[in-house]
Amino acid sequence: MNPLERYLPLVDDPDAFLAACDRPLPSVVRVNGIKATRDRVTDALEAEGVTFEPVDWHDELFRLPDRSPGTNWPYFHGWLHGQEEVSVLPGLALDPEPGERVWDACAAPGSKTTQLADAMDDEGTIVANDSNLGRLSALRHNTERLGITNAAVTNQDARNFSLKPLAFDEFDRSLVDVPCSCEGTCRKNPDVLDEWTLGHVEQIAGIQKSILTRAVQATKPGGTVVYSTCTFAPEENEAVLDHVLDAEDCELVEFDLPLETRPGVTEWEDESFDESVRKAHRVYPHHNDTGGFFCAKLRVGGEVSA
Repeated sequence: MNPLERYLPLVDDPDAFLAACDRPLPSVVRVNGIKATRDRVTDALEAEGVTFEPVDWHDELFRLPDRSPGTNWPYFHGWLHGQEEVSVLPGLALDPEPGERVWDACAAPGSKTTQLADAMDDEGTIVANDSNLGRLSALRHNTERLGITNAAVTNQDARNFSLKPLAFDEFDRSLVDVPCSCEGTCRKNPDVLDEWTLGHVEQIAGIQKSILTRAVQATKPGGTVVYSTCTFAPEENEAVLDHVLDAEDCELVEFDLPLETRPGVTEWEDESFDESVRKAHRVYPHHNDTGGFFCAKLRVGGEVSA
C-alpha cells in the first residue's frame, strides 16, 4: 500500500493530494542577504540567462524551472542557497533577532542554520548541532560558502545535549527540525515511500519526543521553540507535541505562515491529543505546489536545566 493513503482522511481533496505528491518538486533557491541583495541576485541571474520565477509568498525565494540550484555562479559565490520552499517555514516561525543565542538542534546540512544567520544579520550566536558526524562536513561547507560567522558547529546527541561546554547556560530560541520518516519529501525523493514502515515511524517518534523535550529544557523561560518535520504522520507531529506539553512547562502559541495551511489534528486512529495542537500548521503539497510539512511554535516557562 502507498503509505500516503493512510493520510487521505486528513486532507480535503484526496485525489489532488495524491496527484501533487506524484509530481516532481520545483527547484528553489533562497537569496543569502549576508552576501547579496535580491536585486543583485536577479541581475546576475538575468545576465547568466537563468530562468527564474519569484515565489509569491516570499520575496527572497525563486523557482528555477529549467535547472538545479547549484549550476550558476551566484550560487558558487554564496549569493544563493538551494532550499525548498517549505523548508524556510521554521525559520520564519522562530524569527530570531540579531544578538540572540539560538540552538539549531538538528542542523545539517545547514539550510535552516544559514537562513537563521541571515535573519540575525550574522550577529549573536547559533549553535548548529548534529549527531551525524558525516553530515557535519556539509553543514560546515554551507556556512563557509554563505559567509556565516556567528555559527558554532557541535556534534552531540540532541536528546541529551549539554550546554556546559558553552559560555552560557540557556538559549533564547531553539529550532527542532527533527529527523523523520520524510513522507513530505516524496516529490523529490520517491524512494522514501518504498522504504516507509510503520515501525520506523513509531521508533523515530520516540527520538523526536526526546529532542523536543531537551530543547524546551535548554531554552530560557519565555523563550521560543519551533518544532518541525517533513512528514504527514500524526505520530511524529501532534503526538510529539502532546507528549512534550504533558512532560514540560510549555505551551503552543498561535503564529502565522505566509501560505495556505491546515491546523493540527486532535484525533488520529485510537489517539486523541491536546486541543492546542490545532495551533500547529500542516502543509499539504496540493495547496501550494510544495513538499509536505508540519510546523509548531511553543513558548517556554519554568526554569532552565543545564
